[in-house]
Amino acid sequence: MSEENAHVVWSGQWVARRLGVDLEGDARLPELLGLALRRNPKRAHLLVSNVLGKHVPQLPSVVYEAGAGLGRRVRALLGEADAARAVVLGYAETATGLGHAVADGLGLAPYLHSTRREVPGVRPVGGFEEEHSHATSHLLLPEDPGFFTGDGPLVLVDDEFSTGRTVLNTIAALHRRFPRERYVVVALVDMRGEHDRARLTEFAGELGARVDLIAAASGTVRLPAGVLERGQELVAEFEATVAAAGSAPPGRPTRAELPSPAPSRNRGQAPGPLGSGAEPRETAKGRDRGSFPAATAGNRPPASPAVPNPPQAAARVDLAWPPGLPDGGRHGFTPAHRARLEAALPGMAERVRAALPANAGRVLVLGTEELMYAPLRLAQALEQECAEVRFSTTTRSPVLAVDDPGYAIRTRLAFPAHDDPSDGPGERYAYNVAPSGHGDGHGHGDRFDAVVAVVDSAGDTPALHAPGGLLDRLAAHTGHVLLTVIPSYAPDRQATPPMPEPLRGPAFSSYDPEDVGWLLQDLSAVDLEAPTEEREEAIQSGGAHYAESLPVEYQPSERYQALYHSALDASAARVARAVGAVTETVLAERTPRPVLVSLARAGTPVGVLMRRWARHAHGLDLPHYAVSIVRGRGIDPNALRWLAAHHDPADVVFVDGWTGKGAITRELADALRDFPGFDPRIAVLADPGHCVETYGTRDDFLIPSACLNSTVSGLISRTVLRADLVGPHDFHGAKYYRQLATADVSRSFLDTVRARFAEVEQDVALDAKEMAAADRTPTWAGWAAVERISEEYGIHDVNLVKPGVGETTRVLLRRVPWKILAKRGAGADLDHVRLLAEQRGVPVEEVGDLPYSCVGLIHPHYTRGATGADGKAVAAQ
Repeated sequence: MSEENAHVVWSGQWVARRLGVDLEGDARLPELLGLALRRNPKRAHLLVSNVLGKHVPQLPSVVYEAGAGLGRRVRALLGEADAARAVVLGYAETATGLGHAVADGLGLAPYLHSTRREVPGVRPVGGFEEEHSHATSHLLLPEDPGFFTGDGPLVLVDDEFSTGRTVLNTIAALHRRFPRERYVVVALVDMRGEHDRARLTEFAGELGARVDLIAAASGTVRLPAGVLERGQELVAEFEATVAAAGSAPPGRPTRAELPSPAPSRNRGQAPGPLGSGAEPRETAKGRDRGSFPAATAGNRPPASPAVPNPPQAAARVDLAWPPGLPDGGRHGFTPAHRARLEAALPGMAERVRAALPANAGRVLVLGTEELMYAPLRLAQALEQECAEVRFSTTTRSPVLAVDDPGYAIRTRLAFPAHDDPSDGPGERYAYNVAPSGHGDGHGHGDRFDAVVAVVDSAGDTPALHAPGGLLDRLAAHTGHVLLTVIPSYAPDRQATPPMPEPLRGPAFSSYDPEDVGWLLQDLSAVDLEAPTEEREEAIQSGGAHYAESLPVEYQPSERYQALYHSALDASAARVARAVGAVTETVLAERTPRPVLVSLARAGTPVGVLMRRWARHAHGLDLPHYAVSIVRGRGIDPNALRWLAAHHDPADVVFVDGWTGKGAITRELADALRDFPGFDPRIAVLADPGHCVETYGTRDDFLIPSACLNSTVSGLISRTVLRADLVGPHDFHGAKYYRQLATADVSRSFLDTVRARFAEVEQDVALDAKEMAAADRTPTWAGWAAVERISEEYGIHDVNLVKPGVGETTRVLLRRVPWKILAKRGAGADLDHVRLLAEQRGVPVEEVGDLPYSCVGLIHPHYTRGATGADGKAVAAQ
């Protein structure tokens, strides 16, 4: 202990000496924890946190940082990739705010806390019991039923880890329904004994998952034999002594004395007798939950108020809470919710500050039970405006109050529950809010000039305002009470809009309606196109994502169209053979009745052709849909929910045109981690990148549909994902270019390839047989080649290297190309590439050892100054 704090009495001293309880471990434990006696037949002592913001009023910044700091440690443990996939679960009621702060420190994790408040119409996805608690039932009520379905790490947050049984029971229950590979347990203090530490290691082995633990401090609680019985006796003796002593004059506590056992090993200070002012300021009326004797008149509050000012009605302060923002994590709290709260906090704090009296030096912001995070953040914002702000919350926990500097719970206000709890009426408590008779060296126990009570609207009931209610109790011990009410958030299942039906031609796309159902929304009326150079600059500077706008649709010249038709005539049989081979592989190895789901838009013509092959060869009428997937943003989750609601996810086969380096293959696998049941393996027409195991060929040849954009893909644009256009229940968007109907070759492309099915049947049968016997394990050779090219050409960004005929064509049509690498001797397959390169002034470099027919390199240091006045590419800067 520092010389400055040498006079400070440890707030666990009173219990330690009378029960023989001892804390051993990290030097920080006495700073973080005090001790009190529970009024609970299951456990004698209570570890009282000084930084949790529950029983002990504390600086809001200290409370918040205690959780956020732990969250940053979790992020460092997991690494950035796994931290971005994590979800956080906090425990009600004590750790709801702590879990929120951990999620904040972690960064991008959504948060949920368990709750003891049932919500009509909201079905729990799980629940558990807390073995040692006075109130045991915990419900899990996420608004998003898929909250736990991902396989990213689950972070569980509690204030203390004493035996670990509650946390391990929670993990076991959730793991049965939502298995994952990693769990992280977070607590302010880890107080397990040796047996419980060994049990965690054993449990992780049984589970087949990794379980880590992070705590601010660790140690053990040494308990003598018979501590539970002795604790119950001590509570009963104390209350009987207080009752016999009678009520004190106004403002003065009753003095009583109990015998003191041998000194504790924890502190050197001599214990003052209980007669040093050890009466609770207020105690519960009636029988406590812990089955101890009923309180008598002697330990009820004195008839006269303990402060000179008479109680006054609480003044309401309208916070202007953002509409629709959840009041906490009871139903889930996302990073987007946190951003909205952060933006609104300064204004809300200013409204509270303006309502406080000018002489309010010490202000307490008091949350209520599970409502901890929002009041904490409000207090934190108010901390910047007021001389001294403290934060704590009310609680269900029945604890004995002893007005002694060596005891953690100095005063207690008892009042009836005011939120119509599902487990029935009962007492609630606010500890260390009323002033005590003795200082502790920290300023704790002094009178608050004002108390800001923060409740949710479900708790703003007549019981809150009634005589003896929370506001009445607070008014008796402070000069000013403010009341702020946050709207209680409950998911309205009825308000969730029904999922839209797929769009179909001819209303959306030039395909026949049975060819494909588009799980997209029609944005045809929205102006989304931007010049190629403008888009490229925004994308590379980080100012915009490529999916937030559309390139201007390339209109091919007559010479280019002639090349397309020539390429189609030359390669139609080859395309048909690859279509047959991949479809037969899917039918033989994946599912006999697949649901084809193309990745729009390059995958859509391939999906339609696979559907036609299944009908041609087997008489099957397979369902076929197109969905959006965006690099860096993932696959459309609402489209997946629609598919899961209408089909067995195990039958869904995702289809794409070809692989380049495999970025979309990886994107899909990552995105589907949150949607168990879907198979992430893509089926493609061509796999030159060696990224998948289901393909028609691994040759890098010209697929004619790659030569064009919408005019060979049903006149549908690339997909769009922009926050102002795509809401939480919307499909991703796309445009239908009806005005390009005269240039549309979508149906003729399908018909030309379909006409070659019969002539390739024998080849398809041979290909399917050979592939069934071959080792098709992905080697990711294409990705390795792209990394080598990126470094060799000084680009240092694999996203700017686009391998294969299809991807190179896209670079020339949509991006700002720098140069084209062509495999020496590639021949007619690259005629259209050479023509496009010529038109855009892009050099074509012949390369001997290229694993692809060609590779397109996007300008690596692009600004609009990187192209000449004629728009043609110039050297990299």
